[in-house]
Amino acid sequence: MKRKGLLIILSSPSGAGKSTLAKRLMEWDPTLKFSVSATTRAPRPGEKDGREYFFRSREDFAAMVEAGEMLEHAEVFGNFYGSPKGPVAAAMIEGRDTLFDIDWQGGQQVKQAMGDDVVSIFVLPPSISELERRLRSRGQDSDEVIAGRMAKSEAEISHWAEYDYVLINEDLDRAEAELKTILMAERMRRDRQPSLSEFVRGLNREFSQR
Repeated sequence: MKRKGLLIILSSPSGAGKSTLAKRLMEWDPTLKFSVSATTRAPRPGEKDGREYFFRSREDFAAMVEAGEMLEHAEVFGNFYGSPKGPVAAAMIEGRDTLFDIDWQGGQQVKQAMGDDVVSIFVLPPSISELERRLRSRGQDSDEVIAGRMAKSEAEISHWAEYDYVLINEDLDRAEAELKTILMAERMRRDRQPSLSEFVRGLNREFSQR
C-alpha cells in the first residue's frame, strides 16, 4: 500500500555519531533519499554540483528563499545554506523518505513548513568526556576547533526536548537498531497510509458478498 514519504530530521552535537548513523540507515534502506543542501560557498576540489551541494550564487539563493523554495536556510560563517523544497516534495509523492542532517534551528524551520510529515530525532553522547574523546580521535581538528565544537555542543544539547525521539549513542549498534525501530514504527502509523481506507472498504465488500 503506497504511503506518503516522511521527512526524517537527525540532529546531534558534533561527535555524537549522527553522520555514522545516517550512513548506516541509508545502507540499510537504499530507498532513503538524502537531502542535498544548497549553498553560496564555492565548490571545493572534487565536489560536484547536485552531489555534495547545489552550488548557487548569493543572488540565486536569495531568489529561491523569496520564492518559498527553501524548507529551511541559515547563514554560517558568511555563506548561506538551505534545503531546497522541490526534491523533497517529489520524494514524498513517490513514497520515499528524505533524511536531513541539520541542526535544531533548521529542524524547527522544516517542522514549521511540513508539520506532521516530519519525524525529528536527536542523538546524545553518553557523556561530555566521551564526546570530546570522539572529536579528538578523528585527528582532523586543532585544539582550538575542538574547543569551539565543545562550546557549541552545550547549546545544541539544550534543545533535546524539542525532538520527537532522543537516542543516547553509547553503543553504535544499539543506537542503529533503535533508529531503525523508530523509522519502521513511524512508517506504519495509520495516518501515513492513505490507501488503508480503500483497503478496508474492500474487506467490507467481501463481508457483504458472503
